[in-house]
Amino acid sequence: MNPHALPKTSPFEMALAATRHRQTIFQMVKREILMRYRGSVLGIAWSFFTPLLMLCVYTFFFSVVFKARWNVETDNHVDYAVVLFVGLILYTLFSECINRAPQLILSNTNFVKKIIFPLEILPWITLGSALFHASISFGILIIGQFFLSGQIAWTIIFFPLILFPFLLMILGAVWFLAAAGVYFRDISHTTNIITSVLLFVSPVFYSTSMLPEKIHTLTLLNPLTVIITESRKILLFAELPNFTALSVYSLCSFLIAWSGFYFFQKTRKGFADVL
Repeated sequence: MNPHALPKTSPFEMALAATRHRQTIFQMVKREILMRYRGSVLGIAWSFFTPLLMLCVYTFFFSVVFKARWNVETDNHVDYAVVLFVGLILYTLFSECINRAPQLILSNTNFVKKIIFPLEILPWITLGSALFHASISFGILIIGQFFLSGQIAWTIIFFPLILFPFLLMILGAVWFLAAAGVYFRDISHTTNIITSVLLFVSPVFYSTSMLPEKIHTLTLLNPLTVIITESRKILLFAELPNFTALSVYSLCSFLIAWSGFYFFQKTRKGFADVL
């Protein structure tokens, strides 16, 4: 099958676009990471210190000031910090991409005017940059867990199975928001409010088991709930993931990704006129 003969909005084109331009994506992700820390004294070391600093702040206020605990049987602030860190990393990965999405095309108008530049890879670059910093945080988490418990849960092998649909869902949302942000400039303000609210309505600082039974189903509408819950199970508690929940989540993620890509491809012709 000739990939160039595929419809520009097909699911195959969605995947092939990243493969076809992988070198461009890699170089632009690398450039974006280096530019973020250009001129700073610590440079890329900030990617290590920032998540640790935020972890210390959240742990202090929620486990010391507000006396929050993961369960009633433990009073260990360190254990709470590790559990909190999993949710914080995934939330940060999600919020960074979502908050940047509405300005993605607006801040790269020079690419819009270049006919040969594949605009559809811009969300991949945003995701790649955010994923780089998340990977560093996950490395810190695994090292910390090893020193605290003396072992790493074998169920960590299932983590890619959980992370992939999450990244797919983020990509779809970024494609949609990037395109919509060109035509509706207020979207960037809306996403900032939504991600701020999601920090507290997602199981970042607490377990879903602590919530009333009658709202458990409602929490599943939150795109972070399943991913955070399942990630904690396999990374910290050595429990098998809920494959049924992941299957449903994966299907929804694929539909979101394709819908976002479809919307982006259908509306991109008008970018230059609006900008």
